[in-house]
Amino acid sequence: MSAHSVTSSSGSPLHAIMAEFPNPAVVSHAAEKIRDLGYSKWDVYSPFPIHGIDEAMGLKPSRVSFFAGAGAITGITIALLMQWWMSAVDYPMVIGGKPYFAWEQYLPVTFELAVLMTSISAIVGMLALNGLPRLYHPMAKKDRFLRVGDDRFIIAIEAADPKFNADDIRKLLADLGGEHIDEVEE
Repeated sequence: MSAHSVTSSSGSPLHAIMAEFPNPAVVSHAAEKIRDLGYSKWDVYSPFPIHGIDEAMGLKPSRVSFFAGAGAITGITIALLMQWWMSAVDYPMVIGGKPYFAWEQYLPVTFELAVLMTSISAIVGMLALNGLPRLYHPMAKKDRFLRVGDDRFIIAIEAADPKFNADDIRKLLADLGGEHIDEVEE
């Protein structure tokens, strides 16, 4: 089923079904059960990082490190090429009897440019992988969801999930300790 073929009780397209959980231990246990049941399009929302939630959800390691590594290599390469060009090609000058390309003197600039490019690449990679900036998300219409930044723990199973069945999910979330189970419309 696609998200657009599932309708809410009011007749509009359904995005997800969400439930609120009382504490991190209960939400972590619920995440393990949902993962074990084979759901693939769902998420946990929490006001702070929950230790072990990645494993409980069955998430793979983040790919942001690849962006950061590529940024570091790019920064090192640009810094060394730039300094080599300036010191050995564009305006060669013998200083202290050292060769034109003495790498030792280039370390501070190389380090700084590597750090700068790593941080920029990591931020851009994180935004790209998360689909951000996103100007609208259906979950933002729910008042209970808006409190997730303060003191709420929420699991939302999306209607785009291949195993999605609204009645089964409501029962599952209730059995796992979910409260205030609600439909999230597109």
